[in-house]
Amino acid sequence: MPPLVDPVPGGRPGDLARAHALAHELSAQGVRAIVLAYVDTAGICRVKTVPWQRLQQAVAWGVGMSPVFDTFLANDAIVRTDVLGSPDGDLRLYPDLDRLVVLAGQPGWAWAPVDRITQEGDLHPGCSRTFLRRTVADAEARHGLTFKAGVEIEWTLGRAAAPADEFAPATQGPAYGATRQIELSDYAADLLAALDAQEVPVAQFHPEYAPGQFELSTGALDPVAAADQSVLVRQTIRAISQKHGLRASFSPAVTERGVGNGGHLHLSVWRHGVSLHAGGSGRYGMTREAESFVAGLLAHLPGLTAVIAPSPASYLRLKPSQWAGVFTAWGRETRETGVRVITGTAGHQSQDANLEIKPADLAANPYLALGCAIVAGLDGITSGTALPEEVVDDPARLIPDEAVARGVRRLPTSLAQAVDAFREDEVVCTALGPVLADAVVAVREGETAAVAGLDEAGVAAAYRWKY
Repeated sequence: MPPLVDPVPGGRPGDLARAHALAHELSAQGVRAIVLAYVDTAGICRVKTVPWQRLQQAVAWGVGMSPVFDTFLANDAIVRTDVLGSPDGDLRLYPDLDRLVVLAGQPGWAWAPVDRITQEGDLHPGCSRTFLRRTVADAEARHGLTFKAGVEIEWTLGRAAAPADEFAPATQGPAYGATRQIELSDYAADLLAALDAQEVPVAQFHPEYAPGQFELSTGALDPVAAADQSVLVRQTIRAISQKHGLRASFSPAVTERGVGNGGHLHLSVWRHGVSLHAGGSGRYGMTREAESFVAGLLAHLPGLTAVIAPSPASYLRLKPSQWAGVFTAWGRETRETGVRVITGTAGHQSQDANLEIKPADLAANPYLALGCAIVAGLDGITSGTALPEEVVDDPARLIPDEAVARGVRRLPTSLAQAVDAFREDEVVCTALGPVLADAVVAVREGETAAVAGLDEAGVAAAYRWKY
C-alpha cells in the first residue's frame, strides 16, 4: 500500500500524468465514467461521477459537492450544527488513484474513494476518510504502531419482485445450510468472480443465521484500505444482486425480530512488523500494550456505540444472547462479549491473532468506526489501562452484583442513550474535532427524532433499504 497522503490542489508531482494515462487505459477497457464515493455521517455512501475524460481534471482540482451532506440523515432530511447543514459553501472531492478499480459488476464503470478538502485547499474537518488517515499516521508517528483491519460484511437478500416496502427472503434453506448455498449458487459464483476481478481478497463466504442472510469476510489491510474495501464490496454486492433479481440489505435489522446484520470490526496492532497480539507474556499471548488496547476499547465502548451502531435500527439488533456483543466485557472466542479476542490456530497466531468488536454494524461509516476504535484503544495504551478479568460464557448470565463487581455493563439500549455516552467521551470527541463530533451528535439525534412514535416493525421498515 503506498503512503497515505493528503490531496493537494493542482495535484501532487506525477499525479496528472498518471491520471492521464490511467484514463486512457480505462477507456480502452470500456469504462465510460468513474464513481467518486464517500460515506456520510449517517453511514450512507454518497457519490458523484465523472466521464473518463475528466479524471485528470478531477485529480488536479477535485469535483464540487456541498458540505451539507455531512448532516444528511438516512432518509435525506437535513439537520444542522453551528457550521454544517446550511446551503452555503462547497467542497472538492479528490479521487484516490491508488484505490481506483474497474467495477466488474457494473460494466462501463470504475470506482474510487475520495478525500474532501475545502475550496481554499484545507482539509475538510468533516471528512471521515481524512480523520482515519490522520489517526493512523499519528499512531505510527507517536507510538510506532501500525494496524491491520477488516470489516465483516453481512447482508440479507430479498426478492426484488416483492413490493418495495416488503421483505421476501430470497432463500428458504436453514442457517449455514448447504441448501441455501445451492439455491443461490450462481449468484454466489458471480459475486466471487466480480470480487476476484477487482482484486478483493475474500477469506470466506457462507450462508448466515437469519432468513436470506449471507456473510463475506475479506483479507486484512491497513485501516483506510479496509474501510475503502468495505464500501467497494457493498457496491459490488448490490450490483450483482440486482442482476440476479435480488435486493440486498445491509440494514442492522431487516425485520423487527431475529438476528440482524452485523459489520464486526477486526483490528490488530503491530510494531515493526510484529503483532502485539501474539508471543507476549499477557493473557493468550497478548503483550502488555495489546491488553491495554483491549481495555481502552472496553472503557470507551458505551460512547463508541453511537459511532459503530448509529441507526435506530441498530438497537433492534443489539440484544443479549444473540451474539451481538452488548456488554463491556471481553473473552477468548466469546461471541457474546463486546470485544472478542481471537488467538488464531496454533502455529499461525503471529499472523492471525486479532480483536473483533462485536456491536458494530454496517449502518456505521467505516472510516469513523475504525478511526474511533483506534483512538479508544490507543487511549488504553497511553493510560496503561489494566485489562479486567475475562468473561466466559454469556455475560447475560451474570447476577447483577457480580456484573457490577467485574465492570460488566450493558451497552446503551437506544440511540439516544448512546449519544449521551458519546457526548461524555472527551477522548473520542476531541480526536474527531468539534465539527465532526457535532455532526455525529446532530445526525444521531435527527435519526432518533425521525422514528419517534414508530414501533419496532416501523423502525425496521424505515431503514430496511437505506443501507
